[in-house]
Amino acid sequence: MTKCPHCSQEIPGTVCALCGETTPASGRYCMKCGSSLLDPGPAPVDEDDELDLENRVLCPDGTCTGIVVGGKCTVCGRSPIEAESEN
Repeated sequence: MTKCPHCSQEIPGTVCALCGETTPASGRYCMKCGSSLLDPGPAPVDEDDELDLENRVLCPDGTCTGIVVGGKCTVCGRSPIEAESEN
């Protein structure tokens, strides 16, 4: 929970899936990193993991340059089924 800087009262909040910072529950974006709290989007890729270039799945959008990680494109955020249905 976050504390009010004026009265020190506890403010209920939402924990950001990307950076772990707590933002007041009414917030739509993380106050620390700016990521959306409403739609977490694709899972972040761990920097320690090596990208398997041989087995990567490219976004089927046709105009997007992302790869599919965790079921969603790392650039446009759509699933392969969503991207194919729009083309």
